[in-house]
Amino acid sequence: MKLFVGLGNPGPKYERNRHNIGFMALDRIAGDHGFSPWKSKFQALICEGNLGGEKVLLLKPQTFMNLSGQSVGEAMRFYKLTPADVVVLHDELDLAPGKARMKQGGGHAGHNGLRSIHSHIGADYARVRLGIGHPGHKDAVAGYVLRDFPRADEGWLDDLMRGISDGAAELAKGDGGKFMNAVALRVAPPRSSNSKPKAEAKADKVAMDEVAPDTRSPLEKLMDKFK
Repeated sequence: MKLFVGLGNPGPKYERNRHNIGFMALDRIAGDHGFSPWKSKFQALICEGNLGGEKVLLLKPQTFMNLSGQSVGEAMRFYKLTPADVVVLHDELDLAPGKARMKQGGGHAGHNGLRSIHSHIGADYARVRLGIGHPGHKDAVAGYVLRDFPRADEGWLDDLMRGISDGAAELAKGDGGKFMNAVALRVAPPRSSNSKPKAEAKADKVAMDEVAPDTRSPLEKLMDKFK
């Protein structure tokens, strides 16, 4: 059994905040993969389902970000899980918007949700770091993460959520490489081998114009000058 934890703050006021991207990711997985309805348990909203033959619990702590570890610890003890069974999806200031990275263990880098989880279960759990960008100054961070994603971000945000959902089964199996490949295929799909960049296509046209013989009659050439 795997426990996927999304980090965020409860209530409609925070629903579209940058800080709630972890909640958004779990909502997408639950909706796409036919998970059970959300119910209240362990000071959280929880649902369950199956991903690639693996039973998975999705957990959204309702304790507010700074106390997320309380909920995670309760769920782990109830289901007799270890930190190795836990994957936390959270916002990451140090990654560009739309980027995602996997990490196993390590520090909390000042993230209050991770700090709380560390204090309750230790550091030996996996994280999916979801880039939201940085406001540029540390004094602006609090206001930045607690503001909604602007409309201009909706495109990359939807691609990222789709990619996480596409790779959710691989994440449940513990295959971080295949999970990241699934995300990359949504966020940065490969260019078709039949397509060319605009500059290259324009150069091809110029080259064709240079080598194509001019078959117009003298009268047609004269008329073209006055078009």
